[in-house]
Amino acid sequence: MGKITPVLLSGGTGSRLWPLSRQSYPKQLLSLIEDETLLQQTARRVADKALFSELIVVANADHRFVIAEQLRAIGMERSQIVLEPVGRNTAPAAAVAALLATRNDPEAILLLMPADHSIGNVDAFHLALQTGCKAARNDSFVLFGIKPTTPATGYGYIHVGGPALENFDIRQVLGFVEKPDLATAESYLKSGDYAWNSGIFMLPAQRFLDELNRLEPDMLKACKKAIAAARTDLDFLRLDADAFAQARDISIDYAIMERTENAVVVPSSFPWSDIGTWSALWEMESKNDEGSVVLGEAVAIGAKDCYIRSEGPLVAALGVENLVIVATPDAVLVTTKEHDQDVKLLVDRLKATGHEAATQTMRVHRPWGFYQQVHYGERFQVKRITVKPGAKLSLQKHFHRAEHWIVVNGTALVTRDNEQILLRENESAYLPLGCVHRLENPGHLPLNLIEVQSGAYLGEDDIVRFEDVYARV
Repeated sequence: MGKITPVLLSGGTGSRLWPLSRQSYPKQLLSLIEDETLLQQTARRVADKALFSELIVVANADHRFVIAEQLRAIGMERSQIVLEPVGRNTAPAAAVAALLATRNDPEAILLLMPADHSIGNVDAFHLALQTGCKAARNDSFVLFGIKPTTPATGYGYIHVGGPALENFDIRQVLGFVEKPDLATAESYLKSGDYAWNSGIFMLPAQRFLDELNRLEPDMLKACKKAIAAARTDLDFLRLDADAFAQARDISIDYAIMERTENAVVVPSSFPWSDIGTWSALWEMESKNDEGSVVLGEAVAIGAKDCYIRSEGPLVAALGVENLVIVATPDAVLVTTKEHDQDVKLLVDRLKATGHEAATQTMRVHRPWGFYQQVHYGERFQVKRITVKPGAKLSLQKHFHRAEHWIVVNGTALVTRDNEQILLRENESAYLPLGCVHRLENPGHLPLNLIEVQSGAYLGEDDIVRFEDVYARV
């Protein structure tokens, strides 16, 4: 097959895996089942230069630096990262990718993949792609249907028909069903005529744009305007916010696949999961003798068929069954596996009450590293700051707070008004209110320091930037 243009869709929030996955740091950026993140694992599947063109990533603008760093870490820093100013679901993201791909190759074939899925056999996945490519080069829109192994109610299903294009490996699409009830899912599994909808698509880019022009012309027009007015931001392509906001918020399934006459499905049997629930992770992980998964700072006795994970305080479980217990430094989730599909309802409730934990993690990632609140009180707060080797914060000042930096380890170069100070372990510097300052790490190891803030207002918006190597405002 000719080269395929892979596209990673990384705009989701993965709220059903709260409290680990949150809007500020969603599940595709996390290492949930292996050392590498889900985004890195997905990117590696399309890294073979003999099969694939350079990767396109369509992502939330807030995650741009983390995504760029994760791709750089696996040698895929040449990927094109396109920034969505606002989430508009998968159809506009696919339209943008198709418009960009056809600039370089009018006959481009797109492979659209969510950045947060797991595929257990990459060779089998590539074989399915080869079959799908035959149909895509024949102007068909290809879905990859996974042979069901259980009567899952959390997946969409494709009704699979007879051979299409005179090829038994490529089948007709007779219809779609979104998350059936258990009895219906059981009947689908028994019939053998249904497949899970993987959310992975292979599309002839220009033919897809033609179909968008027929079925969703206003959305396509908005995407074209967003690209025409896009600007380059460092190594990113930032879509125009006003234009992209006019695009209809709709999935590619509803916008095209359920309305087109061109859809076909490739029935596939490679191990696949959208990792949409904690139960899905429980099924994928190794279990102890009692059928439980126990990860991190956790201990379990007599806990049967549970998923127990802590990335914060010690979790101790005794004599319980079928539970999901997930702890982070600022939140603990307890539910049964039967109800973990509804975790999103908890997140919605937290959002409605304005609780920060609904969307934000305690560790806040920045292009230079991260910071994490350690303690907070009236007119003061304490943070841990970690700066990557060679990185620097913006040259800035504050109107309402003073800061005190104490180096824990590493080397810090501090700019304070017209002077520069080199600090080493156990040394400190005071930054009075209103001074112009900057923190840099000139060393080859991470810099860790404690920041003590004091003042009448300690919000992150009390900042005026004069210079910033990351082009933030």
